[in-house]
Amino acid sequence: MASKTRHWEPIALDEHAPSQLSPETQPAAGASSALVVPVILSGGSGSRLWPVSRESFPKQLWPLISERTLIQETALRATGAGFAAPVVVCNEEHRFLIAEQLRDAGIEGPRILLEPCGRNSAPAIAAAALLVAETEPGAVLWIMAADAAITRQDALAEALERAVAAARTGSFVTFGMKPKAAETGYGYIEVGAELPETPGVHAVASFVEKPDAARAAVLASDGRHLWNSGMFVFTAATLLHEMETHAPRVMEAVRRAMASRRTDLDFTRLDKAAFAACPNISVDYAVVERTRHAAVVPADLGWSDVGSWSALWELGAKDAAGNVSVGDVLLENTRRCYARSDGMLTAVVGLDDAVVVTTEDAVLVMHRDRAQDVKKIV
Repeated sequence: MASKTRHWEPIALDEHAPSQLSPETQPAAGASSALVVPVILSGGSGSRLWPVSRESFPKQLWPLISERTLIQETALRATGAGFAAPVVVCNEEHRFLIAEQLRDAGIEGPRILLEPCGRNSAPAIAAAALLVAETEPGAVLWIMAADAAITRQDALAEALERAVAAARTGSFVTFGMKPKAAETGYGYIEVGAELPETPGVHAVASFVEKPDAARAAVLASDGRHLWNSGMFVFTAATLLHEMETHAPRVMEAVRRAMASRRTDLDFTRLDKAAFAACPNISVDYAVVERTRHAAVVPADLGWSDVGSWSALWELGAKDAAGNVSVGDVLLENTRRCYARSDGMLTAVVGLDDAVVVTTEDAVLVMHRDRAQDVKKIV
């Protein structure tokens, strides 16, 4: 299927954009405009990392790139001066696991919103924004997936500073990653002109949905397109205003779910019937590709969505033959392989560019080039 490109004419951002918001989403007097609230989305199952990642214990709960789990790594990126405690949106089944992992990582005072069912990222983000806006409508939200990797923390701090500055002018900011390959698993962003008020931040010229291989090769090499990382920065007030404008059915259902929420220990439970009535839609389709205030920060963060075993091979420490091995693994005459065992001894002999993963109840063997096909097995 050919990729789709969505274009619009970039417009100048009005420096008084917050005053155009509805009274309900206006920043309250005294609200802290310096506050950055991390919002961590932890609703995915990571099916392409089967057999390690399962619905009952998905990839964000595993230590796949360091001794910490992916959700711990994500939360620790947004700690210290200038950051509030994170808001984590997850499903009910994982609530105790996530609370325990955050506590073990030293994350204090997280607010954990429980989704009674998965309805994609737009309802999840809207619920988090409503929660924050109750006390800090002017707060800047930093939306992150719980299961991505970033290796260049210094570059992240610089890019985030630019994104926050643009968000405070009313921009709806995403991070665009410099392509490293002709990746078909990511959407792409066409970079427009730099915004005059915020150096290093550009208008978005277009979004391109996940392309086929031929189109991806062009996009990755033309110097005008970036990978869409799925990280966003905007104020709570901006998000709610844009959602009301472009996805009113989502907002109506989420408001009902929030109005009837219940507090259970350290968790906030959204009303099941109301939340289930939400349209199942991503924030990209609901708002990002429709707003007139879309902006992008080009960055090279050493980012990966850790979406496949091939991605873990790319991230891992390699031996002289280009192999990455984890656990009780023996390699003989192998090159550029990823081999992992979470239990029994696993021996790999005479293979090139392979993935071999052994768990307690399953074994996966495949060529690294077929890493995206794991979901067909699942």
